[in-house]
Amino acid sequence: MTTNQEHSPPSKQKKISERRIILKIRSALHSMSSEAVNQSLTLYYTLRAPDTPMWCRTVILGSLAYFISIIDGIPDLTPILGYTDDISVMAAAIATVANYITPEIKHKAQEKTVAILGKKAEVKE
Repeated sequence: MTTNQEHSPPSKQKKISERRIILKIRSALHSMSSEAVNQSLTLYYTLRAPDTPMWCRTVILGSLAYFISIIDGIPDLTPILGYTDDISVMAAAIATVANYITPEIKHKAQEKTVAILGKKAEVKE
């Protein structure tokens, strides 16, 4: 039996919004790949899914907070390597919560990636 607390969002989840994710993507658009954009949106939509368990939400929140944060292992302004650490953290989070990423979530993230990047978006299935 699950409790309401298990499905209620953590307090930090309110600070991570689709708007903040998109603002970060737009600010870094010149140096982020379409795969990184898709990963961040996939994690965000998985976070928002009602069936995502609390432990998954914690993993996702950590990775998205790292992505949004100005404090990084490798500063985002570093040429070539800037987003490598962010992408690695998001890839690890996706691998960890993969069982909870539905085809609908993947499709929604891909559509949003194309909407943001236009024809530049080449997202792997």
